[in-house]
Amino acid sequence: MASLKDIQRQIKSVSNTQKTTRAMKLVSTAKLRRAEELAKRSRLYAAKMNQVIAEIAGRIKCNKVGGIDNRCFAEIEDQKTVDIVFVTADKGLCGGFNIQTIKAVKKLLAEYKTKNIKVRLRGIGKKGIEFFKYNEIELFDAVANLSSKPDKERSDNFILSSIEDFKGGKIDGLYLVYNGYKNMITQELHVNKILPVDASQFECSEAEKSLLEVEAEDEEKMLDALVDRYVQYAMYYSLIDSVAAEHSARMQAMDTATNNAKEMVKSLNVQYNKARQAAITTELIEIISGVESMK
Repeated sequence: MASLKDIQRQIKSVSNTQKTTRAMKLVSTAKLRRAEELAKRSRLYAAKMNQVIAEIAGRIKCNKVGGIDNRCFAEIEDQKTVDIVFVTADKGLCGGFNIQTIKAVKKLLAEYKTKNIKVRLRGIGKKGIEFFKYNEIELFDAVANLSSKPDKERSDNFILSSIEDFKGGKIDGLYLVYNGYKNMITQELHVNKILPVDASQFECSEAEKSLLEVEAEDEEKMLDALVDRYVQYAMYYSLIDSVAAEHSARMQAMDTATNNAKEMVKSLNVQYNKARQAAITTELIEIISGVESMK
């Protein structure tokens, strides 16, 4: 049995850990509220942008002979090279948040390897970058300190090279993998094909129209410019959604850690009391034995 001093030292250590995890939970809860609100506002903007793209693409698809003549909307069957962009956290202590994204990326890499398709892996977030470097998996491009502090300009510059390479024919697809926010207790893994844009979703419908008025001869130019904004915002939104999910996951992980520490302190206190009682009993026996021997 451990000595009383050892048990006291363990109780103190676990109690200090409990204070730390409780503080981290409170910090993540406060950050989550702000991130959740930003994600909700960003979702509205993304929905409106998608509506405008769908409207213009739908017009061209229905009115122009041959449909949409834009590589960003073409069906590329014989893919040779694709970009996979993943988003992980810059920090740990958030349960299985990062590993879910990493597993999804590894699955995609294995899938494309069997198809003899070259993958250019591009990473955001220290945890994912460190994992793939440690496992000697080549990263085409990587950036840290962006997933924890989403910045629109840095995000746009990061994804712009993939957009240009796709339009130039250097790559045939762009995929985005990240763990997004669903609610306070749930994160949702996203594996999204960003380019080429799925044109089959655009229908000739008069049901919903934006207030945007575009001349017929300008529709293709407008669509091409909107695709850039669409992809760039998809990248930026994934960062916002991911950071909200990260705080949610960390809040849960720290709550579980705090509860575990509480139970451990309780168990150690019981162990300490038993050890203390055993020590007192031993001392009493020794005293009584000494008295008896003196008679």
